Amino acid sequence: MSFTLAIVGRPNVGKSTLFNRLVGRKLALVDDTPGVTRDLREGEARLFDLRFTVIDTAGLEEVTDDSLQGRMRRLTERAVDMADICLFLLDGRVGVTPSDEVFAEILRKRGARVILGVNKAEGKAGDAGAIEAWSLGLGEPVRLSAEHGEGMDELCDMLRPLVGEFAEREAENAPAVDLDLSEAEAELEADETAHQPTAKKPLQIAVIGRPNAGKSTLINKIIGEDRLLTGPEAGITRDAISVRADWQGTPIRIFDTAGMRKKAKVVAKLEKLSVADGLRAVRFAEVVVVLLDVDIPFEQQDLRIADFAETEGRAVVIAVNKWDLEDEKQDKLADLKEMFERLLPQLRGAPLVTVSARTGRGLDRLHDAIRLAHDVWNRRIPTARLNTWLGAMTEAHPPPAPGGHRIKLRYITQVKTRPPGFMIKCSRPDELPESYKRYLVNGLRDHFDMPGTPIRLFFRSQGDENPWKERKFHTPSRLRKHKEKNTGKD
Repeated sequence: MSFTLAIVGRPNVGKSTLFNRLVGRKLALVDDTPGVTRDLREGEARLFDLRFTVIDTAGLEEVTDDSLQGRMRRLTERAVDMADICLFLLDGRVGVTPSDEVFAEILRKRGARVILGVNKAEGKAGDAGAIEAWSLGLGEPVRLSAEHGEGMDELCDMLRPLVGEFAEREAENAPAVDLDLSEAEAELEADETAHQPTAKKPLQIAVIGRPNAGKSTLINKIIGEDRLLTGPEAGITRDAISVRADWQGTPIRIFDTAGMRKKAKVVAKLEKLSVADGLRAVRFAEVVVVLLDVDIPFEQQDLRIADFAETEGRAVVIAVNKWDLEDEKQDKLADLKEMFERLLPQLRGAPLVTVSARTGRGLDRLHDAIRLAHDVWNRRIPTARLNTWLGAMTEAHPPPAPGGHRIKLRYITQVKTRPPGFMIKCSRPDELPESYKRYLVNGLRDHFDMPGTPIRLFFRSQGDENPWKERKFHTPSRLRKHKEKNTGKD
Protein backbone atom coordinates (compact mmCIF):
# COMPACT_ATOMS: atom_id res chain seq x y z
CA MET A 1 0.00 0.00 0.00
CA SER A 2 1.29 3.48 -0.88
CA PHE A 3 0.22 6.81 0.57
CA THR A 4 0.98 10.38 -0.53
CA LEU A 5 3.14 12.76 1.51
CA ALA A 6 3.27 16.48 0.63
CA ILE A 7 6.19 18.54 1.92
CA VAL A 8 5.04 22.10 2.65
CA GLY A 9 6.54 25.12 4.33
CA ARG A 10 8.02 28.57 3.82
CA PRO A 11 10.54 29.17 1.00
CA ASN A 12 14.10 27.99 1.59
CA VAL A 13 13.44 25.68 4.54
CA GLY A 14 14.86 22.67 2.66
CA LYS A 15 11.78 21.04 1.08
CA SER A 16 13.49 20.15 -2.20
CA THR A 17 16.58 18.85 -0.41
CA LEU A 18 14.39 16.54 1.69
CA PHE A 19 12.46 15.50 -1.44
CA ASN A 20 15.72 14.49 -3.14
CA ARG A 21 16.77 12.61 -0.01
CA LEU A 22 13.52 10.60 0.04
CA VAL A 23 13.51 9.69 -3.66
CA GLY A 24 17.22 8.88 -3.59
CA ARG A 25 18.08 11.09 -6.58
CA LYS A 26 18.65 14.77 -7.34
CA LEU A 27 15.36 15.28 -9.15
CA ALA A 28 14.43 18.71 -7.78
CA LEU A 29 16.60 21.76 -8.34
CA VAL A 30 18.25 22.99 -5.14
CA ASP A 31 19.77 26.44 -4.65
CA ASP A 32 20.27 28.96 -1.84
CA THR A 33 17.90 31.35 -3.62
CA PRO A 34 14.43 31.31 -2.00
CA GLY A 35 11.52 30.24 -4.20
CA VAL A 36 13.38 27.90 -6.58
CA THR A 37 10.52 25.38 -6.68
CA ARG A 38 7.35 26.62 -8.35
CA ASP A 39 5.51 23.57 -9.65
CA LEU A 40 4.46 20.38 -7.91
CA ARG A 41 6.94 17.56 -8.43
CA GLU A 42 6.04 13.96 -7.57
CA GLY A 43 8.44 11.10 -6.90
CA GLU A 44 8.48 7.54 -5.59
CA ALA A 45 10.02 7.69 -2.10
CA ARG A 46 11.81 4.92 -0.22
CA LEU A 47 12.30 5.32 3.50
CA PHE A 48 13.71 2.09 4.92
CA ASP A 49 10.87 -0.43 4.36
CA LEU A 50 8.24 2.21 3.51
CA ARG A 51 7.22 2.98 -0.10
CA PHE A 52 5.08 6.03 -0.82
CA THR A 53 4.59 9.01 -3.15
CA VAL A 54 6.16 12.30 -2.10
CA ILE A 55 5.24 15.75 -3.47
CA ASP A 56 7.62 18.71 -3.47
CA THR A 57 5.75 22.02 -3.34
CA ALA A 58 6.43 25.71 -3.75
CA GLY A 59 7.18 27.78 -0.67
CA LEU A 60 4.07 29.13 1.05
CA GLU A 61 3.76 32.92 0.77
CA GLU A 62 1.33 35.26 2.54
CA VAL A 63 -0.14 36.33 -0.81
CA THR A 64 -3.65 35.57 -2.07
CA ASP A 65 -3.92 37.67 -5.28
CA ASP A 66 -3.31 36.58 -8.89
CA SER A 67 0.39 37.35 -8.78
CA LEU A 68 2.95 34.61 -9.43
CA GLN A 69 3.37 34.03 -5.69
CA GLY A 70 -0.41 33.86 -5.25
CA ARG A 71 -0.75 31.25 -8.00
CA MET A 72 2.11 29.26 -6.46
CA ARG A 73 0.33 29.31 -3.10
CA ARG A 74 -2.92 28.02 -4.61
CA LEU A 75 -1.03 25.20 -6.29
CA THR A 76 0.54 24.25 -2.95
CA GLU A 77 -2.87 24.33 -1.23
CA ARG A 78 -4.10 21.97 -3.92
CA ALA A 79 -1.26 19.58 -3.08
CA VAL A 80 -2.36 19.68 0.57
CA ASP A 81 -5.85 18.59 -0.48
CA MET A 82 -4.43 15.81 -2.69
CA ALA A 83 -2.07 14.38 -0.07
CA ASP A 84 -2.86 11.89 2.67
CA ILE A 85 -0.24 13.40 5.01
CA CYS A 86 1.45 16.81 5.08
CA LEU A 87 4.98 17.23 6.38
CA PHE A 88 5.08 20.84 7.56
CA LEU A 89 8.74 21.83 7.51
CA LEU A 90 10.33 24.59 9.59
CA ASP A 91 13.85 26.02 9.62
CA GLY A 92 15.37 25.00 12.96
CA ARG A 93 18.00 27.74 12.83
CA VAL A 94 15.43 30.49 12.30
CA GLY A 95 12.72 29.17 14.61
CA VAL A 96 8.98 29.74 14.33
CA THR A 97 8.11 32.86 12.33
CA PRO A 98 4.74 34.66 12.08
CA SER A 99 4.34 33.14 8.60
CA ASP A 100 4.76 29.67 10.08
CA GLU A 101 1.96 30.39 12.55
CA VAL A 102 -0.33 31.56 9.73
CA PHE A 103 0.33 28.44 7.66
CA ALA A 104 -0.11 26.14 10.65
CA GLU A 105 -3.57 27.64 11.14
CA ILE A 106 -4.36 27.09 7.44
CA LEU A 107 -3.40 23.41 7.71
CA ARG A 108 -5.62 23.02 10.77
CA LYS A 109 -8.61 24.60 9.02
CA ARG A 110 -8.18 22.35 5.99
CA GLY A 111 -8.28 19.32 8.26
CA ALA A 112 -4.96 18.07 6.95
CA ARG A 113 -3.10 15.31 8.77
CA VAL A 114 0.14 17.03 9.66
CA ILE A 115 3.57 15.86 10.78
CA LEU A 116 5.73 18.72 12.03
CA GLY A 117 9.35 18.59 10.90
CA VAL A 118 12.19 20.87 12.02
CA ASN A 119 14.88 20.88 9.32
CA LYS A 120 18.50 22.06 9.67
CA ALA A 121 18.29 20.90 13.30
CA GLU A 122 21.64 19.13 13.46
CA GLY A 123 23.77 20.03 16.48
CA LYS A 124 23.01 22.63 19.11
CA ALA A 125 22.07 25.25 16.51
CA GLY A 126 18.67 23.60 16.05
CA ASP A 127 17.80 23.08 19.73
CA ALA A 128 15.95 26.38 20.14
CA GLY A 129 13.93 25.93 16.95
CA ALA A 130 12.93 22.37 17.88
CA ILE A 131 11.69 23.49 21.30
CA GLU A 132 9.89 26.52 19.85
CA ALA A 133 8.05 24.29 17.32
CA TRP A 134 5.91 22.88 20.16
CA SER A 135 4.11 26.25 20.32
CA LEU A 136 2.35 25.57 16.98
CA GLY A 137 0.18 22.90 18.60
CA LEU A 138 0.78 20.33 15.84
CA GLY A 139 2.18 17.64 18.07
CA GLU A 140 5.72 16.47 18.67
CA PRO A 141 8.19 17.84 16.11
CA VAL A 142 10.70 15.52 14.47
CA ARG A 143 14.23 16.89 14.15
CA LEU A 144 15.68 16.46 10.66
CA SER A 145 18.70 17.31 8.60
CA ALA A 146 17.77 16.80 4.94
CA GLU A 147 21.28 17.62 3.82
CA HIS A 148 23.01 15.09 6.10
CA GLY A 149 20.24 12.49 6.34
CA GLU A 150 19.71 12.82 10.09
CA GLY A 151 16.31 12.07 11.63
CA MET A 152 15.12 9.80 8.81
CA ASP A 153 14.56 6.91 11.25
CA GLU A 154 12.38 9.09 13.50
CA LEU A 155 10.35 10.22 10.47
CA CYS A 156 9.90 6.58 9.44
CA ASP A 157 8.66 5.69 12.94
CA MET A 158 6.03 8.46 12.73
CA LEU A 159 4.83 7.34 9.27
CA ARG A 160 4.74 3.59 9.88
CA PRO A 161 1.63 3.51 12.17
CA LEU A 162 -0.33 5.38 9.49
CA VAL A 163 0.32 2.77 6.79
CA GLY A 164 -2.18 0.36 8.34
CA GLU A 165 -4.93 3.01 8.23
CA PHE A 166 -4.50 3.60 4.52
CA ALA A 167 -4.42 -0.14 3.84
CA GLU A 168 -7.73 -0.57 5.72
CA ARG A 169 -9.25 2.40 3.86
CA GLU A 170 -8.27 0.92 0.50
CA ALA A 171 -9.74 -2.46 1.48
CA GLU A 172 -13.03 -0.78 2.47
CA ASN A 173 -13.21 1.13 -0.82
CA ALA A 174 -12.37 -1.93 -2.92
CA PRO A 175 -15.28 -3.33 -4.98
CA ALA A 176 -17.12 -6.23 -3.36
CA VAL A 177 -16.47 -9.69 -4.78
CA ASP A 178 -19.27 -12.23 -5.17
CA LEU A 179 -18.07 -15.34 -3.35
CA ASP A 180 -20.98 -17.50 -4.61
CA LEU A 181 -19.83 -17.81 -8.22
CA SER A 182 -20.45 -21.16 -9.84
CA GLU A 183 -17.47 -23.19 -11.01
CA ALA A 184 -18.16 -22.31 -14.65
CA GLU A 185 -18.32 -18.58 -13.89
CA ALA A 186 -15.13 -18.80 -11.84
CA GLU A 187 -13.31 -20.55 -14.68
CA LEU A 188 -14.55 -17.97 -17.19
CA GLU A 189 -13.44 -15.09 -14.96
CA ALA A 190 -9.99 -16.67 -14.48
CA ASP A 191 -9.65 -17.18 -18.24
CA GLU A 192 -10.57 -13.54 -18.97
CA THR A 193 -8.10 -12.31 -16.36
CA ALA A 194 -5.32 -14.44 -17.81
CA HIS A 195 -5.90 -12.99 -21.29
CA GLN A 196 -6.07 -9.35 -20.26
CA PRO A 197 -3.31 -7.32 -21.96
CA THR A 198 -0.54 -6.11 -19.74
CA ALA A 199 -0.34 -2.39 -18.98
CA LYS A 200 1.27 -0.41 -21.77
CA LYS A 201 4.48 1.42 -21.12
CA PRO A 202 3.72 5.16 -21.23
CA LEU A 203 4.91 7.11 -24.25
CA GLN A 204 7.64 9.53 -23.14
CA ILE A 205 7.09 13.05 -24.53
CA ALA A 206 9.13 16.21 -23.87
CA VAL A 207 7.82 19.68 -24.75
CA ILE A 208 10.65 22.16 -25.35
CA GLY A 209 10.91 25.68 -26.72
CA ARG A 210 11.77 29.28 -25.97
CA PRO A 211 10.37 31.04 -22.87
CA ASN A 212 6.69 32.02 -23.00
CA ALA A 213 5.89 29.76 -25.96
CA GLY A 214 3.04 28.18 -23.97
CA LYS A 215 4.54 24.81 -22.98
CA SER A 216 2.90 24.56 -19.53
CA THR A 217 -0.46 25.75 -20.86
CA LEU A 218 -0.32 23.12 -23.61
CA ILE A 219 0.41 20.30 -21.15
CA ASN A 220 -2.38 21.42 -18.81
CA LYS A 221 -4.81 21.29 -21.74
CA ILE A 222 -3.56 17.82 -22.76
CA ILE A 223 -3.97 16.30 -19.28
CA GLY A 224 -7.23 18.16 -18.64
CA GLU A 225 -6.31 19.92 -15.38
CA ASP A 226 -4.32 22.92 -14.15
CA ARG A 227 -1.45 20.79 -12.91
CA LEU A 228 1.38 23.13 -13.95
CA LEU A 229 1.91 26.75 -13.04
CA THR A 230 1.12 29.13 -15.92
CA GLY A 231 0.93 32.88 -16.46
CA PRO A 232 1.94 35.77 -18.70
CA GLU A 233 5.41 35.98 -17.16
CA ALA A 234 8.25 34.45 -19.16
CA GLY A 235 10.40 31.79 -17.50
CA ILE A 236 7.88 30.55 -14.90
CA THR A 237 8.88 26.88 -15.24
CA ARG A 238 12.23 25.96 -13.71
CA ASP A 239 12.21 22.21 -13.08
CA ALA A 240 11.60 19.61 -15.78
CA ILE A 241 8.29 18.31 -14.40
CA SER A 242 6.89 14.97 -15.61
CA VAL A 243 3.17 14.24 -15.51
CA ARG A 244 1.47 10.91 -16.26
CA ALA A 245 -1.88 10.90 -18.04
CA ASP A 246 -4.07 9.06 -20.53
CA TRP A 247 -4.34 11.12 -23.72
CA GLN A 248 -7.06 9.89 -26.09
CA GLY A 249 -6.39 6.30 -25.08
CA THR A 250 -2.59 6.63 -25.16
CA PRO A 251 -0.82 6.38 -21.77
CA ILE A 252 1.81 9.11 -21.72
CA ARG A 253 4.46 10.60 -19.47
CA ILE A 254 4.93 14.20 -20.60
CA PHE A 255 7.77 16.48 -19.49
CA ASP A 256 7.36 20.23 -19.09
CA THR A 257 10.72 22.00 -19.44
CA ALA A 258 12.12 25.44 -18.74
CA GLY A 259 12.28 27.89 -21.63
CA MET A 260 15.63 27.79 -23.41
CA ARG A 261 17.22 31.12 -24.30
CA LYS A 262 20.43 31.76 -26.22
CA LYS A 263 23.44 30.41 -24.37
CA ALA A 264 25.07 33.86 -24.21
CA LYS A 265 22.06 35.25 -22.35
CA VAL A 266 21.99 32.48 -19.74
CA VAL A 267 24.16 33.91 -16.96
CA ALA A 268 22.41 33.10 -13.68
CA LYS A 269 23.32 29.80 -12.08
CA LEU A 270 19.66 28.89 -11.49
CA GLU A 271 18.75 29.35 -15.15
CA LYS A 272 21.71 27.20 -16.18
CA LEU A 273 20.46 24.44 -13.87
CA SER A 274 16.95 24.77 -15.32
CA VAL A 275 18.17 24.50 -18.91
CA ALA A 276 20.37 21.51 -18.05
CA ASP A 277 17.34 19.83 -16.44
CA GLY A 278 15.35 20.41 -19.64
CA LEU A 279 18.10 18.96 -21.84
CA ARG A 280 18.17 15.88 -19.61
CA ALA A 281 14.42 15.49 -20.13
CA VAL A 282 15.00 15.47 -23.91
CA ARG A 283 17.42 12.55 -23.50
CA PHE A 284 14.78 10.62 -21.52
CA ALA A 285 12.03 11.30 -24.06
CA GLU A 286 11.02 9.27 -27.09
CA VAL A 287 9.19 12.07 -28.91
CA VAL A 288 10.15 15.73 -28.60
CA VAL A 289 7.57 18.43 -29.35
CA VAL A 290 9.33 21.66 -30.35
CA LEU A 291 6.81 24.39 -29.53
CA LEU A 292 7.01 27.64 -31.53
CA ASP A 293 5.25 30.96 -31.12
CA VAL A 294 3.26 31.80 -34.26
CA ASP A 295 4.25 35.48 -34.02
CA ILE A 296 8.02 34.75 -34.05
CA PRO A 297 8.52 31.23 -35.45
CA PHE A 298 11.80 29.64 -36.47
CA GLU A 299 14.08 32.11 -34.74
CA GLN A 300 17.72 31.13 -34.37
CA GLN A 301 17.08 29.65 -30.92
CA ASP A 302 14.17 27.56 -32.24
CA LEU A 303 16.47 26.11 -34.89
CA ARG A 304 19.11 25.24 -32.29
CA ILE A 305 16.53 23.54 -30.08
CA ALA A 306 15.14 21.47 -32.96
CA ASP A 307 18.65 20.55 -34.12
CA PHE A 308 19.55 19.42 -30.58
CA ALA A 309 16.53 17.10 -30.48
CA GLU A 310 17.53 15.60 -33.86
CA THR A 311 21.16 15.22 -32.76
CA GLU A 312 20.00 13.30 -29.68
CA GLY A 313 18.15 10.91 -31.99
CA ARG A 314 14.63 11.71 -30.76
CA ALA A 315 11.52 11.66 -32.94
CA VAL A 316 10.58 15.31 -33.51
CA VAL A 317 7.21 17.03 -33.98
CA ILE A 318 7.03 20.78 -34.67
CA ALA A 319 4.00 22.47 -33.07
CA VAL A 320 3.11 26.11 -33.73
CA ASN A 321 1.19 27.55 -30.78
CA LYS A 322 -1.25 30.49 -30.44
CA TRP A 323 -2.83 29.66 -33.79
CA ASP A 324 -6.14 31.11 -32.58
CA LEU A 325 -4.56 34.60 -32.71
CA GLU A 326 -3.62 34.32 -36.39
CA ASP A 327 -5.93 35.97 -38.92
CA GLU A 328 -4.41 34.96 -42.28
CA LYS A 329 -4.16 31.26 -41.51
CA GLN A 330 -3.69 29.87 -45.04
CA ASP A 331 -0.92 32.30 -46.01
CA LYS A 332 0.78 31.88 -42.64
CA LEU A 333 0.70 28.08 -42.89
CA ALA A 334 2.29 28.19 -46.35
CA ASP A 335 5.04 30.48 -45.03
CA LEU A 336 5.66 28.17 -42.06
CA LYS A 337 6.04 25.10 -44.28
CA GLU A 338 8.44 26.94 -46.60
CA MET A 339 10.59 28.14 -43.68
CA PHE A 340 10.58 24.69 -42.11
CA GLU A 341 11.83 22.95 -45.27
CA ARG A 342 14.45 25.65 -45.88
CA LEU A 343 15.80 26.13 -42.35
CA LEU A 344 15.58 22.55 -41.01
CA PRO A 345 16.52 20.24 -43.89
CA GLN A 346 17.74 17.60 -41.40
CA LEU A 347 14.10 17.18 -40.27
CA ARG A 348 12.59 17.14 -43.75
CA GLY A 349 9.16 15.61 -43.63
CA ALA A 350 8.70 15.85 -39.85
CA PRO A 351 5.11 16.68 -38.80
CA LEU A 352 4.26 20.38 -38.49
CA VAL A 353 1.04 20.96 -36.53
CA THR A 354 -0.77 24.18 -35.62
CA VAL A 355 -2.34 24.24 -32.14
CA SER A 356 -3.90 26.55 -29.62
CA ALA A 357 -2.92 25.66 -26.06
CA ARG A 358 -5.50 28.13 -24.72
CA THR A 359 -8.54 26.75 -26.56
CA GLY A 360 -7.39 23.16 -27.20
CA ARG A 361 -7.80 23.39 -30.99
CA GLY A 362 -5.49 21.08 -32.91
CA LEU A 363 -4.66 18.75 -30.00
CA ASP A 364 -6.17 15.76 -31.83
CA ARG A 365 -3.86 16.43 -34.79
CA LEU A 366 -0.91 16.80 -32.41
CA HIS A 367 -1.76 13.45 -30.79
CA ASP A 368 -1.89 11.69 -34.18
CA ALA A 369 1.39 13.32 -35.28
CA ILE A 370 3.15 12.18 -32.09
CA ARG A 371 1.90 8.60 -32.49
CA LEU A 372 2.98 8.52 -36.14
CA ALA A 373 6.43 9.94 -35.33
CA HIS A 374 6.85 7.34 -32.57
CA ASP A 375 5.85 4.48 -34.90
CA VAL A 376 8.34 5.62 -37.56
CA TRP A 377 11.03 6.00 -34.90
CA ASN A 378 10.52 2.33 -33.96
CA ARG A 379 10.26 1.00 -37.53
CA ARG A 380 12.28 -2.01 -38.66
CA ILE A 381 12.80 -2.85 -42.35
CA PRO A 382 13.59 -6.36 -43.68
CA THR A 383 17.14 -6.84 -45.00
CA ALA A 384 15.93 -8.18 -48.37
CA ARG A 385 13.96 -4.98 -49.07
CA LEU A 386 16.90 -2.84 -48.00
CA ASN A 387 19.32 -4.57 -50.40
CA THR A 388 16.85 -4.32 -53.29
CA TRP A 389 16.58 -0.61 -52.55
CA LEU A 390 20.38 -0.21 -52.30
CA GLY A 391 20.86 -1.83 -55.71
CA ALA A 392 18.36 0.55 -57.31
CA MET A 393 19.96 3.58 -55.63
CA THR A 394 23.51 2.71 -56.75
CA GLU A 395 22.29 1.93 -60.26
CA ALA A 396 20.52 5.29 -60.54
CA HIS A 397 23.48 7.22 -59.08
CA PRO A 398 26.70 5.19 -58.71
CA PRO A 399 29.05 6.12 -55.86
CA PRO A 400 31.96 8.42 -56.79
CA ALA A 401 35.41 7.12 -57.73
CA PRO A 402 38.00 9.15 -55.79
CA GLY A 403 41.48 8.65 -57.25
CA GLY A 404 40.00 6.52 -60.01
CA HIS A 405 38.97 3.74 -57.62
CA ARG A 406 35.21 3.23 -57.52
CA ILE A 407 33.59 2.74 -54.10
CA LYS A 408 31.40 -0.36 -54.04
CA LEU A 409 28.36 -0.57 -51.74
CA ARG A 410 27.87 -4.30 -51.23
CA TYR A 411 25.33 -4.89 -48.45
CA ILE A 412 22.97 -3.07 -46.08
CA THR A 413 21.10 -4.17 -42.95
CA GLN A 414 19.26 -2.43 -40.13
CA VAL A 415 21.18 -2.73 -36.87
CA LYS A 416 19.01 -0.65 -34.52
CA THR A 417 15.79 1.28 -34.01
CA ARG A 418 14.94 4.31 -31.85
CA PRO A 419 16.15 5.97 -34.09
CA PRO A 420 16.55 3.71 -37.15
CA GLY A 421 20.21 2.86 -37.79
CA PHE A 422 21.61 1.07 -40.83
CA MET A 423 25.02 -0.49 -41.48
CA ILE A 424 26.42 -0.58 -45.04
CA LYS A 425 29.33 -2.80 -46.08
CA CYS A 426 31.45 -1.02 -48.66
CA SER A 427 34.98 -0.52 -49.92
CA ARG A 428 36.93 2.49 -48.61
CA PRO A 429 34.14 3.95 -46.39
CA ASP A 430 36.33 6.85 -45.25
CA GLU A 431 36.41 8.22 -48.81
CA LEU A 432 32.64 8.31 -49.28
CA PRO A 433 31.59 12.02 -49.46
CA GLU A 434 28.93 13.51 -47.20
CA SER A 435 26.79 14.46 -50.19
CA TYR A 436 26.38 10.80 -51.16
CA LYS A 437 25.52 9.87 -47.56
CA ARG A 438 22.77 12.50 -47.60
CA TYR A 439 21.55 11.04 -50.90
CA LEU A 440 21.21 7.63 -49.23
CA VAL A 441 19.47 9.06 -46.12
CA ASN A 442 16.95 10.97 -48.24
CA GLY A 443 16.35 7.83 -50.30
CA LEU A 444 15.61 5.84 -47.14
CA ARG A 445 13.15 8.49 -45.97
CA ASP A 446 11.29 8.61 -49.30
CA HIS A 447 11.24 4.92 -50.22
CA PHE A 448 10.37 3.50 -46.79
CA ASP A 449 8.10 6.37 -45.67
CA MET A 450 10.17 7.58 -42.72
CA PRO A 451 9.62 11.36 -42.81
CA GLY A 452 11.35 13.53 -40.25
CA THR A 453 12.82 10.81 -38.04
CA PRO A 454 16.60 10.87 -37.45
CA ILE A 455 18.38 8.20 -39.52
CA ARG A 456 21.85 6.94 -38.67
CA LEU A 457 24.12 5.37 -41.30
CA PHE A 458 27.21 3.37 -40.31
CA PHE A 459 29.75 2.36 -42.95
CA ARG A 460 32.09 -0.57 -42.55
CA SER A 461 34.68 -1.92 -44.96
CA GLN A 462 34.81 -5.54 -45.99
CA GLY A 463 38.21 -5.90 -44.35
CA ASP A 464 36.73 -5.23 -40.92
CA GLU A 465 35.41 -8.80 -40.89
CA ASN A 466 38.81 -10.43 -41.60
CA PRO A 467 40.05 -11.80 -38.24
CA TRP A 468 43.55 -12.33 -39.67
CA LYS A 469 44.00 -8.74 -40.79
CA GLU A 470 46.98 -7.00 -39.13
CA ARG A 471 47.90 -10.27 -37.36
CA LYS A 472 51.58 -11.22 -37.22
CA PHE A 473 52.52 -14.90 -37.73
CA HIS A 474 55.43 -16.26 -35.73
CA THR A 475 57.78 -18.83 -37.25
CA PRO A 476 58.35 -21.94 -35.09
CA SER A 477 61.65 -21.74 -33.21
CA ARG A 478 63.14 -24.93 -34.77
CA LEU A 479 62.40 -23.69 -38.32
CA ARG A 480 63.75 -20.25 -37.47
CA LYS A 481 67.06 -21.70 -36.22
CA HIS A 482 67.36 -23.80 -39.41
CA LYS A 483 66.87 -20.68 -41.55
CA GLU A 484 69.43 -18.71 -39.54
CA LYS A 485 71.96 -21.58 -39.83
CA ASN A 486 71.59 -21.85 -43.60
CA THR A 487 71.36 -18.14 -44.38
CA GLY A 488 74.07 -17.05 -46.80
CA LYS A 489 74.93 -20.57 -48.01
CA ASP A 490 74.88 -21.38 -51.73
